[in-house]
Amino acid sequence: MNNKVPDNPSKNRTYFDTPLMVVTGLFVTLYLVSNVMAVKVISIGGLFYFDAGTITFPFAYMLGDVLTEIWGYRTSRRVIFLSLVCNIILVVCTGIGVLLHSPDYLAETENAYNLVFSYVPRIVAASLVGYLLGELSNAYIMERMKKWTRGRHLWMRTIGSSMVGYLFDSVPFVLIAFYGVVPAADLMKMIVLQYVLKLLIEAFTGTPMAYVVVRWINKYYDRQWKGIQ
Repeated sequence: MNNKVPDNPSKNRTYFDTPLMVVTGLFVTLYLVSNVMAVKVISIGGLFYFDAGTITFPFAYMLGDVLTEIWGYRTSRRVIFLSLVCNIILVVCTGIGVLLHSPDYLAETENAYNLVFSYVPRIVAASLVGYLLGELSNAYIMERMKKWTRGRHLWMRTIGSSMVGYLFDSVPFVLIAFYGVVPAADLMKMIVLQYVLKLLIEAFTGTPMAYVVVRWINKYYDRQWKGIQ
């Protein structure tokens, strides 16, 4: 006689939306990475400056466009707030690491860690303000433009919404993150260059990637739907 309790079949079913999980995971990761990279300011010929997070940030925006395009503004907004929570967790956990002491022979490593992650809270605070203003306005404009264009011209919607989103993001982010650290004259250069670079990356890299990702997700759902039928 078999006394084993049979498995509950419902436990073996997958209720997760795989594409949404993947896009959400990448979206949150890119924001966390961008906030850590933003600690480093990059100089171009000593004339223009931008933070290193500018390189990865547009790809997070691209995924924000994908979220709004496929799942709508409401879902995109939820993922945005999830990312905010994850950024706060980053600050808390790395802050605890700053308070803990290393052995004397690792003093150099400890100093480097403390130097970076003592500045991260200011970066994250700046990011939270810019992020809320920029990403929410980006998602909202993306949703409105989708209705205006009747779902056509994805490139117009991704770039058009980003033009608004990056403006609301770059200005408060640079001012909060670097005021008092970077000379005032260079702050304006950082805002302008950051805005332009983000748009260029969005236009020539992010938007083509958005087309690929949206097409892949739609094909995935088509296969899933045919499998159900």
